[in-house]
Amino acid sequence: MFFSQPPHLAHAEELRQEPPKGTPFSVALPGTEQPGRSRVYRVWNGQKELLKSLDPQVITAHDMFESTANRLPKNHCLGWRPYNPATKTFGQYQWIDYQTVQRRRAAFGSGLRELHNKHNCGKPGQYGIGLWCQNRPEWQITDLACMSQNLYSVSIYDVLSADATEYIINHADLRCVVTSLPHIPTLLKLKPSMPNLKIIVSLDPLDAGEQAGHSKAALLQSMAAGHDVSIYSMDQVEELGASVNHPYKLPGPSDYVTINYTSGTTGPPKGVVLTHENAVAATSCALTSCPQSSGDTMVSYLPLAHIYARLTEHAAFWAGARIGYFHGNIVELVDDLKLLKPTGFMSVPRLYSRFGNAIRAATIDQPGFKGALSRHIVSTKMANIKNVDPQKASVKHALYDRIWAKKVAAALGLERAKFMVSGSAPLDPSLHNFLRVALGADISQGYGLTETYAMASVQSFNDVTAGNCGRLALCTEACLVSLPDMEYSVDDKPHPRGELLLRGPNVFREYFKNPEETAKVVTEDGWFRTGDVCTVDEMGRFIIIDRRKNVLKLAQGEYISPERLEGVYLSELGYFAQGYIHGDSLQTYLVAIFGVQPDTFAPFASKVLGRNISPTDIEAIKSVLNDDKLRKAVLRDLERVAKKHKLAGYERIKNCSLMVDPFTIENNLLTPTLKLKRPPTTKMYRQLLDELYAQAAAEESAPKAKL
Repeated sequence: MFFSQPPHLAHAEELRQEPPKGTPFSVALPGTEQPGRSRVYRVWNGQKELLKSLDPQVITAHDMFESTANRLPKNHCLGWRPYNPATKTFGQYQWIDYQTVQRRRAAFGSGLRELHNKHNCGKPGQYGIGLWCQNRPEWQITDLACMSQNLYSVSIYDVLSADATEYIINHADLRCVVTSLPHIPTLLKLKPSMPNLKIIVSLDPLDAGEQAGHSKAALLQSMAAGHDVSIYSMDQVEELGASVNHPYKLPGPSDYVTINYTSGTTGPPKGVVLTHENAVAATSCALTSCPQSSGDTMVSYLPLAHIYARLTEHAAFWAGARIGYFHGNIVELVDDLKLLKPTGFMSVPRLYSRFGNAIRAATIDQPGFKGALSRHIVSTKMANIKNVDPQKASVKHALYDRIWAKKVAAALGLERAKFMVSGSAPLDPSLHNFLRVALGADISQGYGLTETYAMASVQSFNDVTAGNCGRLALCTEACLVSLPDMEYSVDDKPHPRGELLLRGPNVFREYFKNPEETAKVVTEDGWFRTGDVCTVDEMGRFIIIDRRKNVLKLAQGEYISPERLEGVYLSELGYFAQGYIHGDSLQTYLVAIFGVQPDTFAPFASKVLGRNISPTDIEAIKSVLNDDKLRKAVLRDLERVAKKHKLAGYERIKNCSLMVDPFTIENNLLTPTLKLKRPPTTKMYRQLLDELYAQAAAEESAPKAKL
């Protein structure tokens, strides 16, 4: 039986078309330039107006889910792997359908509103509900419940520190937090400094695990006594909501859908106010970029507190796809992928790098015939990608995909993937192309920020170039502004360069209760200053080349962008997992701290030191990191990379220290989205940085041995 596509997905397919040969992906509109600003760019088939929705009847995130639940009530919606405590294993995926999620979200939303009424802590108009847990079906049920009562969620990263959690709950004035059981003791401990928190809802049952006649509920309630806070289970709230049966309180396009707090790399987190209009516009463009349908399966493991992950799941809901949640251990994600066999996969460079290392070890690095065949296939397919005629460039190969790439993809559970997307950080071009040929899959790189609902630009799947973020989304327009102090100009040749400014229905309204920070990044004519330095090539593809923030000045007066240099060095040297490049204003050169990637660093160290070091023996790796012979070998590699990229002398690293995981979320040097917190890093490693400078100076002044 043939089923036609719903109108919004058919419309998305129409808008996904490629430009005519020779037409740029993004077009500069004549007459829109201003002094110090480039022309305004829009995608080639969206020059007349920006896309707000694929369906004029769908104007809120509530509508997106509701329309699918009414259209496909019995389709699988949310899935999870139940845990068996007896065998200590996770079972096969279990699923609940769209109509069940629809019913539960309506009851839970009704119950949340009733609880606020019961505890006299509701407010006129919209108010927020805290959401603090790892990815699981209940996360989305809660978020959808908030929408159904015109409330908004305030997501908290599952790994967030106690002080940041306290800050967000107080700053957003949350009266209720929905959370997983392990976080409840933390909330009770923080309660004296969070006076407005009145309600805690546990997503896990509270009536199990009785000991000496006391249930979890009784124990937690006794802990909460005297703190003026009440604890409920999700089941209790759903039952309450079903009994009072508050009708939907529908949101409008300008209402908040969420306040999404940024990671806070240089200060307290900023609350990005995102509206239903933002969500619908961004999701519409996600569907025009990545083809999805009701037969598709997505895996959920990227933190849903991150707007990139939330956008991914909005798109799955509106398409009618099903979402399977990982079982909680990222190291075992491939186990979940092999069960789910997702048709689409969204990820970040850090995980793609792990995939790349695993594939190399199992294929091209193998001895004998297996390795030789793999190297031949990769070489042949790489030549196809780099075909001088863009129309003939392809990631596909009729024979090699069938006998080789399909098996490689199956080892990761990705053999059914119709598309793969990388976002959140730059994807190394060599890794990008290697994964394309190894998996035989379309992999595109996208660009977006929390402030743009994760959507701004994305590569066309038929464009197999690397190192760029593709064309603009249909909901977004862009321009560049000159940065004279960094010597970037919109008049540069052959392509304009400058800070990237974005505008459109997907762009945020403001930072919550923070007009000063809002004014810093939103211009009078409504452009959002991204802080990213960009160029646009002759085909209208956007390429991030630098960062306006975090520029440092050396003693000779030269300005340095450490983030740009970190990207160069880390992309070239595969045995590094992390890097922090540092420059002092009283020094004329740079030093660095690098975190090594054990599986690739161990072979490098073994070769340099002439003895075998196992990639899995972390203690053995740590024991050699201070070996001077190893340090000098790394410095030689760093110098080689600098020469290859024609870096100036002051951009070269003169000394470095090697560590395993020097920057982590736990030591407060990484944000939950794995971005480096530079000022805290400098403070923590101040003594080491001084020692690196002293050592470099001593080596520089030491008499050179005569030949």
